[in-house]
Amino acid sequence: MKQNVALVLEGGGFRDMFTAGVTDVMMEEGIWGFSSIWGVSAGAMSAASYKSRQIGRTMRIMLAFRDDPRLMSMWSYITTGNIARADFLYDKVQSTFDPFNGELFNRNPLQMYCVASDVTFGTPAYLHVKSLPEDVESIRASSSLPLFSKMVDVNSHHYLDGGTTDSIPFTQAMGLGGSKPLEGYTPATKAVVVLTRDRNYIKDLGNDGLVLRSHRYDSYPYFIAALEDRYERYNKCRKQLWDLGKEGSCLVIAPAKVVEVGVDESSGEKLLNLYLEGRQQAFKAIKQLREFVPEPDWVPDESMMHY
Repeated sequence: MKQNVALVLEGGGFRDMFTAGVTDVMMEEGIWGFSSIWGVSAGAMSAASYKSRQIGRTMRIMLAFRDDPRLMSMWSYITTGNIARADFLYDKVQSTFDPFNGELFNRNPLQMYCVASDVTFGTPAYLHVKSLPEDVESIRASSSLPLFSKMVDVNSHHYLDGGTTDSIPFTQAMGLGGSKPLEGYTPATKAVVVLTRDRNYIKDLGNDGLVLRSHRYDSYPYFIAALEDRYERYNKCRKQLWDLGKEGSCLVIAPAKVVEVGVDESSGEKLLNLYLEGRQQAFKAIKQLREFVPEPDWVPDESMMHY
């Protein structure tokens, strides 16, 4: 009996260059047999490029616009309340500079979910990205950083970056730990999980402390509580992930050394090196990936492909 295998992609801003390297190798090597793909924050962009089967696309966008004020700037933050310009990233880039293959994405039966944080309840929301560009607001919600972005409304819920409430959603993907079932989704029996921090990383309060000190979200007590204990939940989550890796139900791909790339990194050299590190780690795991991930049930017509 064929097993359902999920692909889970952690976020991390420009640290997603590591993920881009991993997923590009998967695509080049024909690793397509996942039943679902889960992206958090920047990981949602890699998830979309994987489902649309566009090798190199995430890497190209991050390198090309890493220091472009049309994508991210303090002027944008001052004038709009968003440090990143959604109209540029989700419209101009997608339609003109590096066109998104929406036809293939929408025909691909691979289920895609992105994680956003419900600010009212302080809980994760697993938003089903069924069609693009129709569901692009779900991806935008997943990657809207607290303090530096306005809340994004989807179906009358106020959302911010999914990393606050579920940075690595393998438990939801696999139906573990009392996770709430999602309509129309069959939990995976196994998962490939791509991290953007090295295996020895331990999270502290860090930038979440800055958000708390801003008092911007004091009227959302459940979200404040999620910010306060995020680092503890994150570290527990990673411990559980390593345990599942030892048991054989999760295959974890992570950077081999400390990642020196920041969330808003502008150094092209650092970004390219991180991308190459992702490719290297994927090639190291390629034999395991072939054994772990089944053959795909769906193959697109060649006429649908463009890179």
